[in-house]
Amino acid sequence: MHTDTLSEVLQAVRLRGAVFFDVEASAPWVAEAPPARIIAPAVMPGAGHVIEYHVLTGGTCWAAIAGEPERVQLVAGDVVAFPQGDAHIISSAPGMRGELDMSVFDAPAAGIRLPLVMNLDGGGAEQAQLICGFLGCDARPFNPLLQSLPRLLHVPRAPGEAGAADAFIRMALAETREQRIGAVGMLSRLGELMFAELVRRHLEHLPQDSGGWLAGLRDRHVGRALALLHAEPQRDWSLEQLGREAGLSRSAFAARFTGFVGLAPMQYLKRWRLQLAATQLADGAESIAAIGTRAGYESEAAFSRAFRNAVGVPPGEWRRQSRPA
Repeated sequence: MHTDTLSEVLQAVRLRGAVFFDVEASAPWVAEAPPARIIAPAVMPGAGHVIEYHVLTGGTCWAAIAGEPERVQLVAGDVVAFPQGDAHIISSAPGMRGELDMSVFDAPAAGIRLPLVMNLDGGGAEQAQLICGFLGCDARPFNPLLQSLPRLLHVPRAPGEAGAADAFIRMALAETREQRIGAVGMLSRLGELMFAELVRRHLEHLPQDSGGWLAGLRDRHVGRALALLHAEPQRDWSLEQLGREAGLSRSAFAARFTGFVGLAPMQYLKRWRLQLAATQLADGAESIAAIGTRAGYESEAAFSRAFRNAVGVPPGEWRRQSRPA
């Protein structure tokens, strides 16, 4: 499994975290969240896509996508995330529904100190504690990880392991008690690391016959090719070269890669170069022409056309929209 490829993708799609809610609840209780696209401008301005996650630090609870029959139970140390931004419900018992309170998402703009402490008091003895946060990332031009994640990602705590999720929980509990300076920023960064750990653990437990980009990372041949493409995206790769490096014939490699990833190898490389270009446009002051040349386009006009087709706006507009206010 080429975890370096995963790390490169997380960096290129500009994954960044924010912690918003510290929830203390007693049964019966329920919290319902709207689709992430509705609250994204308030909770993470400038993010192309928002993922909401919940870390259960004490007690038990249930999680479900709104309107869907699948429900999962969480125990202390578990994490649940909603990678596709679905409206969802967290509750003390399965099958509950709540009322949306959109005002709580205005806390950052109002200057309220985060995380925002919420008390859901149902009056019962059964209690639960959660930390709820958000992860922003680019969905366009190309985010192969996002496309391969489920709508509900539940990762139980790994017994005996001290990973990023455990570090997140320890710091979250300390922040709740002590209100330490700088802890919110550290929690946001830990949230990013925790998400990478969750994805790796999800990948480790995928069935052997799974398809998709993540499963392709685990495949000996496709994973090798993905690692090469991400390590040297500017190289003038050919299908024959990649097949040889991956240990397969040209035709066998093309079929296997496409079967896992859903794109032919050269199509994948073209899209990944556009994603790298999008990151460079957002993060640097380099000229659009230079970025386009690095992405493999012979002219700025050709690059601008391809970028607009993939993203919906020209490179200059993307640069203006993507930079923080």
